[in-house]
Amino acid sequence: MVDLSQYLPILIFLVIAVGLSAAFVFLPMGVARLTGTHNPSAEKLSEYECGFPAFEDPRSQFDVRFYLIAILFIVFDLEAAFLFPWAVSLDLTGWPGWITMMVFLFELAVGLAYAWKKGALEWE
Repeated sequence: MVDLSQYLPILIFLVIAVGLSAAFVFLPMGVARLTGTHNPSAEKLSEYECGFPAFEDPRSQFDVRFYLIAILFIVFDLEAAFLFPWAVSLDLTGWPGWITMMVFLFELAVGLAYAWKKGALEWE
């Protein structure tokens, strides 16, 4: 027989978490609806992005360079995320940890040099 009373704190935590999440989502919307003016117009409901109205088909293809820059940003952002814990734990990992990180950084430098040589970082 399983003693379900051990799961009561988890159930209470989940109920509180769901209640707070719902309150943080719906309470501001309700307060804004009750206290603010709601006068929708065609101008207010139109699409607006990046400082100018949308004028192209929303299903048009993006240039590959957008995706390439995004992928490069993620790679080097993850590099920064890996460097901090490595620097904090360097005294525990010693020389093997240092050598491993230098190999990792060398691979990233080779990748950056390759992307630079291919012109991936050039913008027209």
